Amino acid sequence: MENRERIIVLGGDGFCGWPTSLRLSSEGYDVVIVDNLSRRKIDVELGCESLTPIKPLEQRLRRWEEISGRRIDYRALNIADDYEALEQLIQEVRPKAIVHFAEQRAAPYSMKSPRHKRYTVDNNINGTHNILCAIVESGLDIHLVHLGTMGVYGYGTAGMSIPEGYLTVKVDIDGVDREIEIPYPPHPGSIYHMTKTLDALLFYYYNKNDDIRITDLHQGVVWGTNTEETLMHPDLINRFDWEGDYGTVLNRFLVEAAVGHPLTVYGSGGQTRAFIHIRDTVRCISLAIKHPPARKQRVKIFNQATETHRVRDLAGLVARLTGAEVRYYVNPRNEASENELVVHNEQFLELGLNPITLSEGLLQEVIEIASRYADRVDQAKIIADSRWRADIPLDREGTAARREPVAA
Repeated sequence: MENRERIIVLGGDGFCGWPTSLRLSSEGYDVVIVDNLSRRKIDVELGCESLTPIKPLEQRLRRWEEISGRRIDYRALNIADDYEALEQLIQEVRPKAIVHFAEQRAAPYSMKSPRHKRYTVDNNINGTHNILCAIVESGLDIHLVHLGTMGVYGYGTAGMSIPEGYLTVKVDIDGVDREIEIPYPPHPGSIYHMTKTLDALLFYYYNKNDDIRITDLHQGVVWGTNTEETLMHPDLINRFDWEGDYGTVLNRFLVEAAVGHPLTVYGSGGQTRAFIHIRDTVRCISLAIKHPPARKQRVKIFNQATETHRVRDLAGLVARLTGAEVRYYVNPRNEASENELVVHNEQFLELGLNPITLSEGLLQEVIEIASRYADRVDQAKIIADSRWRADIPLDREGTAARREPVAA
């Protein structure tokens, strides 16, 4: 069905932004990608690149138009620095929704040095605030869809499952117990996660003060690489991060197995994380756009995650499938060695999401991609070199707490 409504995708060249832009275009929206290509520049800084070969954005967009018959517009713009251009773009495009991926998204990268910490705060907070301010000044009724993170909650559940954004608590008011709802208390574990908690406060304020309609998606760890659209031609392939700064844990394990590097488990491996496949990420964003909050409704918060797993269990699964060795390293993060994690995600299920869950078939798909492009991996870049605190010992080789392999 043709849909001529316009959508701006901020950070539309990135790991989640690119397949989302293609999906929304295929659904009939007129999509405008805004990106300053900062993630490509960070590849140059880190001395590595996506496992999958990524074509220049202009070439990707030409190929998509040839295949789909639909044009995606592109504007080169740094939304954290150039507020006036952002405001003018919103006035020109007059979008139904703005999808916000334009943030530095890696916790390890945000903890590499004072420069990286400051960059992450400057980029993420200024960018988010500029978007909100520009929407207000436009006078338009625009729905902002923001890709957040489950990490805003932290990874300690206090013996309870994590609700979708809001927590019902009982308070004593003049001797009378009353129930109220409050935002779930944040517990960020890195500078990156901290910026996402500050985003939430900005959303709360602008929603309350200016009635901006906002959906905040608290996303789990993304795994997989391609969607139906990115598989349509090699020029459209999605990026695949594998190194210590940007490589998400399951994708990183699969690349390590493909190149014969031990699977890098930090700490005990007892950390439980929430996960979602990249195909479900784009489905969830599409559903969020189709079901915006009502005018004057509070910020709508979804837990965009479909399952939870312990890191050591994932390592064991990959080891069984590939024969890889599992090796334990000092955990550079300031976190509990073990945690439980139970996540509510009923809202997306009620909207019709049929989740993709971890399966050996989908793992084999990623293993095949990792094997095909294994020659693009620099093994010296696999070990994370970020430290969360100065007193956490860690050298470039990831000084191991224990180095014996785990039995498969």
